[in-house]
Amino acid sequence: MRDHGREGPWAPPSDPATGDARMDAFLISTGLVALAEVGDKTMLLALCLAAVWRRPSAILPGILLATVANHALAGLVGVWAAQWLSGPWMRWIIGLAFVGFAVWALTPDEFDDCPPQARKSWGAVLAATTAAFFLAEMADKTQIATAALAARFEAVIPVVLGSTLGLMLVNAPAVLVGDGLARRLPMRAVRAAAAAGFAITGVWVLAFG
Repeated sequence: MRDHGREGPWAPPSDPATGDARMDAFLISTGLVALAEVGDKTMLLALCLAAVWRRPSAILPGILLATVANHALAGLVGVWAAQWLSGPWMRWIIGLAFVGFAVWALTPDEFDDCPPQARKSWGAVLAATTAAFFLAEMADKTQIATAALAARFEAVIPVVLGSTLGLMLVNAPAVLVGDGLARRLPMRAVRAAAAAGFAITGVWVLAFG
């Protein structure tokens, strides 16, 4: 899929002419992941951890560390796929994947595995949050979307920065404010907006590459 002698939306991100494409990758990743994260099981996990341990100063860094590690892995896989699984059919795989994310985004998530309430040190909360969030994010729609976005833009850093920012924009208020905020969010409308965003991206990839 990568062609070093070719210009356009699939040009390599190292090309200095693709600064706008890198900004597009960052902004699109931020918006899509933020919308997809609202009501996602990792947001529910963040609410759960905040309610049980009441240590946002440890929970938020744990979520950040887990997200960077998880999404960096997803981004590398996506770029690897774009480089090695070359061919015009790859555009159809990515486009249809985003359409599939649109359907997935309409499905409400549940989270039932809240840790028991217990006094923990700051370091223990940080470590437990990092491990729990990393595992919960594996094969989650935001992780898989990050891989697809990295494959679409062939750029790890802007996609991972954008997807991490999008996830933190949702989870930081969840941890700081709590489930009162979550109950006031129009979840059905947010899921519909996320689905629309993924569907538009999928159609855009299918139509324009």
